[in-house]
Amino acid sequence: MSKWVHQMIETSRGNFEVFTKGKGEPVCVTHNYSEFNDSGDYFANTYTSTNKVFLVNLRDAGNTDKPSSPHELSMIDAVLDLESIRQTYGYEKWTFAGHSTGGMIGLLYGIHFSESLKSLIIVGSSAREFSSSSTKCIYNEEHPNYERMQELMQLLKNPLLTIKERYQLSKERTQFSLYRPDNYESFFSSNIHKKICASRLNFFGREALIYDVTRQLDKVKTSVHILCGRHDVQCPVEFSLEMHEILEYSTLDIFEESNHYPFIEEKELFTQVINRFLVE
Repeated sequence: MSKWVHQMIETSRGNFEVFTKGKGEPVCVTHNYSEFNDSGDYFANTYTSTNKVFLVNLRDAGNTDKPSSPHELSMIDAVLDLESIRQTYGYEKWTFAGHSTGGMIGLLYGIHFSESLKSLIIVGSSAREFSSSSTKCIYNEEHPNYERMQELMQLLKNPLLTIKERYQLSKERTQFSLYRPDNYESFFSSNIHKKICASRLNFFGREALIYDVTRQLDKVKTSVHILCGRHDVQCPVEFSLEMHEILEYSTLDIFEESNHYPFIEEKELFTQVINRFLVE
């Protein structure tokens, strides 16, 4: 199996760490507060058999430049940074694929730069703040697992955790977001490991409180493929239904035996659906 290739890209907005894999039409993947490395990413791996994937560490993650001002950790700055990366690589257009908070960045990308996008793939995400308006969301105070999830998120910010400690905490956190938690070991059997970028997570925690792009979705003028697990506890399926209703050029696929990770929980079906989009 081919490995992810590490690159440092100098753009008009700074230097960014990018990992590439695959051949074909370009697909850009990132997440708001994940820190990637050359072990790759389960979500990004979905696209490497058919496309050339660019897995991007956003500002302050990995070896990407540090921010000179706090606002550079914002989602709109992430979009501006992704545009500078696209331009540096010389692509007229590319597809952006985002899972969870990566999908939130993707919607902003579509609102402001549809002309740069062949399509958008939005998985398990939302066009507005999701925790306070749905008790089905694990980040809602009324959800039975709210307190433990908050505790786990804080613990995982600790850079001094041992590998074993980080594994156990990450496992428990992820199991909350699986339709079949007992399948964790088989689902996550690949040697893929990544960290949480604490500064980006902290900034997102504030930015998420005012995040709502529902009134701007009519500005998205590229095709949008929305996918979600029926039992998603992070971004409940109601938010995918809402996006599909508003977005003029959208499709919606709901995975009946998935929670927040349909690309892992129903990998074969998810890949079939994605490949249908990518060869359009």
